[in-house]
Amino acid sequence: MSKTAIILGASGLTGGILLDQIIKDNYYTRIKLFSRSKIEGLPNKVFQFIGDLFEIESFAEDFTGDVVFCCIGTTKSKTSDKNLYKKIDCGIPANTAKLAKVNGIETFIVISAMGANKNSRVFYNKTKGEMEQAIFKQNIKNTYVLRPSLINGERNESRFLEHLGIKVFNFLNPLLFGPLEKYQSIKAETIAKAMLYIAKQPPQINPIILSNNIKELLNNKK
Repeated sequence: MSKTAIILGASGLTGGILLDQIIKDNYYTRIKLFSRSKIEGLPNKVFQFIGDLFEIESFAEDFTGDVVFCCIGTTKSKTSDKNLYKKIDCGIPANTAKLAKVNGIETFIVISAMGANKNSRVFYNKTKGEMEQAIFKQNIKNTYVLRPSLINGERNESRFLEHLGIKVFNFLNPLLFGPLEKYQSIKAETIAKAMLYIAKQPPQINPIILSNNIKELLNNKK
């Protein structure tokens, strides 16, 4: 049976790795990318829809498939305006979930962050928490939220503080075990593999998956 995967955020670190993995996966015969700019050199099974993601409803006719992988996110260094930041990190995923619900897509998998909490006083954590709440409100049959700790991987753009943080976490990771294991940094490739794994599983998986549990999913797979 042919399957269609939808990806938002395929130009980012985790989304790009996920795209590469799905391209190689014969389980999916069609991949739909929704983004602001085109990615060159992709195979024929990938279909790109270019436009304004703040107006995701404008893609309604083409927004059909079996699973949505939402890897949308920005950073304070790239988006200093808090209103715009919230429109990207909360608004786009929330509106995408609404469209997925309307179009009958039964699986929605989104990357959030460790510490997400709609009641948090920390803007970043509060934004992620509100995003999660808005997505769960849609009651999509199979909804999964991944809450990774610091994501480790080679990005196209330079992020000095994040790069420094990754080095620190790589040093600390062996010391973070037991209750502290969830704070270990996690590879973007691990997150992408987990998303791909989750999409194929029966709906017994916990809908909120913490960083250490993301790794455990793949360990249990082996």
